[in-house]
Amino acid sequence: MKNSIYRQLTRAAIAAVIAATGLTSCKKYLSPDPVSSFSQDYVFSNLPYAKAAVIGVYNNLSGQNSYGLYFSGYYPYDSDEMMGASGTADGERRDLAHYNILSTNGGIASAFANQYSGIERANICIEQLPKMSLNNTGTTQEKGELKRLLGEALTLRAQFYFDLVKIWGDVPAQWTPSAEQSNLFLPKTDRDTIYNHILSDLKTAEDLVPWRTEIGALGDGADERITKGAVKALRARIALFRGGYSLRRATNQMERRPDYLTYYKIARDECADIMARRDQHTLNPSYKALWQTYVCGRNANEPNGEFLFQIAEGGNTGSTDGRIGIYNGTRFAGAGGGSLSVLPNYYYYFDSTDVRRDVTAAPYEIKTDGKSVQAHNINVVYDGKFRRDWWSNPVNPTLATLNSGINWILIRFSDVLLMYAEADNELNNGASAADVAAVAEVDKRGHGGNAALVPTIPTDHDGFFKFLVKERYLEFGNEGIRKYDLIRWNLLTTAINETKNNLANFGATTQLPMAAPSYMAPPPSYSMTGTLPTSLYYWTTLPTVFNGSNLNTYDDSRMFANSVYKPAPTATPANTAKVSWISYSGINSTFTTVFASSFKTNHSELYPIYINQINASGGVLTQDYGY
Repeated sequence: MKNSIYRQLTRAAIAAVIAATGLTSCKKYLSPDPVSSFSQDYVFSNLPYAKAAVIGVYNNLSGQNSYGLYFSGYYPYDSDEMMGASGTADGERRDLAHYNILSTNGGIASAFANQYSGIERANICIEQLPKMSLNNTGTTQEKGELKRLLGEALTLRAQFYFDLVKIWGDVPAQWTPSAEQSNLFLPKTDRDTIYNHILSDLKTAEDLVPWRTEIGALGDGADERITKGAVKALRARIALFRGGYSLRRATNQMERRPDYLTYYKIARDECADIMARRDQHTLNPSYKALWQTYVCGRNANEPNGEFLFQIAEGGNTGSTDGRIGIYNGTRFAGAGGGSLSVLPNYYYYFDSTDVRRDVTAAPYEIKTDGKSVQAHNINVVYDGKFRRDWWSNPVNPTLATLNSGINWILIRFSDVLLMYAEADNELNNGASAADVAAVAEVDKRGHGGNAALVPTIPTDHDGFFKFLVKERYLEFGNEGIRKYDLIRWNLLTTAINETKNNLANFGATTQLPMAAPSYMAPPPSYSMTGTLPTSLYYWTTLPTVFNGSNLNTYDDSRMFANSVYKPAPTATPANTAKVSWISYSGINSTFTTVFASSFKTNHSELYPIYINQINASGGVLTQDYGY
C-alpha cells in the first residue's frame, strides 16, 4: 500500500477539488479531458481496477495535507501535553499551534480541500462498486472482495467527514459524486446530521469487511487496509464525539446534546465486541516495542493487532508520504526533528516506574558522530515515539529528506479498552469491575507488566472519570488525541489555564511546586515539589558498575546519573557531564509567553474556513465561531 498511486477517475473528481480549493476559473480545468483519466465504466469493469480506485481513496489520508503532517504535526496542539512549533508568528503552523488563527492562514486551506477530494473519490467508489457485474457473476472470493472494498470506501468517507467536523464543526456534506450535483457549493450541514449519517454507514461497513485474520480467504495479504476491528473502533470513537461537547454555531457555546447517552452506548457496545475477540486484537506486552520495533521499524504487521487502524505513508512524495519523525521527534546528527515540545508538567505527570515516560519524551539528541548522546534541559524535551535513532528498515536516520515512510497510528487497542471504560462509567454513573479491569490493563502495561505498580482506581463516577482522563493523558502522548479529547469533555479551557499556571510555577525565579490539576487524577506527590533538580548529570563514560554496557543503547532516563525527581548532587559525579535541567529563564523563554498564547474559549475549539473558499462560494458558505 505504501507505494500505491491513484489516478484521477473523472472530470467530476477534478471539479470537487476545484470547488474545495476555492478556484473559480473552472472551465480550463475541465476541458479537455486529462490525459491520464479513465471512464468509470473502465475503472469499475474488473476487480484489480476497482481495488486500485479504493486504494486511491486511502491515499487522501496519507501525505502532508493529511496525517503525514497537518493532522499529526500541526493541528493537534497546543494541549496540556505538547506545544507546537515555537518562534515568531508565520501565518501558518506556529499560529495554528498557539491558536492565533485567522481565515487567511494558509495552513487551513489544503487540508480542508484534501478531505473533500477524498470524499469525492469515496463517493464514486460507493456508487459504482454495487453496480459491478461481478456482484452477480463473480466467484465467492470476488464477491467477498467487492464487499470489502465497499466497506472500506464507506469507512474512509466516514473518517474524512469526522476529521472535517472535529476541526471545522458544521461543514458542507455531499453523499453522491459531484457529477450528479447541480451546484458544487453547498451550505453547511449540521454536524449531528453528518455524525448520524457516518455512524449508520459504519454500521453497514462493519458487516462488509472481514476480521484481521480472515483476509486470507479473500486472497489478500497483511497490509494497512481496514478490517472489521478498525470499523468498529472508529464507530466507537465517532459515537463518543457525537455524545460529547462541541462548539455550536447557534450559540457560540460549548454544548452537549441531551441524547448523548445513546451514543455512549454505541461506543461501549462496539468496544465490547472488539474486546470479545482477543484472537483479533489485544495489547502488545511492550509499550516501547510498539514504537521502536513496529512504527519506527516501518513494520506494519504488529502481531497482536494492537494497531487497529493505521495510515500508510510511503512513496517519498508529498502527496503520499509524511514528515513524521522529520518535522517532529529527536534530532539526529544535526538533522530534522524538534518542532514539537513535551511540556514540563507532562513529563512530570508520569511516575518514576511508568515506562511510557521515556518512550513519549526524549530529553536528548544524537550528536554529529551518529551515536553519542547529548542530553537536553527540560524545555528542549522532544516527543519520542518517532525518534530518528529508532529508525530501521532501512537503517537511515540521517537521510536528508522531507519524507520518512513512517505510518501514523490512528487507533490502538488500548484506546478501545479506555473508550469502553469511559462509556460504561457514564452509562452506569459509576465504574464496574470490567471498567476498572480495562483501565488497569492499560496501566499495567504502562508499568512494564507489573500489576503491583497499578495505583488504586476509584469506582465512583467522578473519581473514575478523572483517573481515566489521566490514563488517556499518559497513554496517548503525541498521538494527536489529547486536544480533541479535552474538547469533547469540555475541558480544553480548564486544561490550558491550569497548564499555564504550572508552567509559570516551573518558570518562577524560585521554583514553585506544580499544582495538581482539577480535571484529572493528580501526578505522583514527588513531582509536586519545589525541589526538582535544576541540573542533571548524564553519562559520558559508563563506570564498571554498569558491567560494560554500551552507553549508546541508552535511549531513556538511564542516561542520567541522578534522579529527575530529587535535588541534584552538589558535586559532579565521575564519568558524567552536567546539563541544566529546570531553569526559570529557559522555561519562560520557551513556554510561558508562547504556549496557547491566543487561545479564547468558545472560539478556538474550532478552526475558521479559509477565506478563499468562503469567497468562492458566493455567500453560500458562512464564517462562524467569531472568526
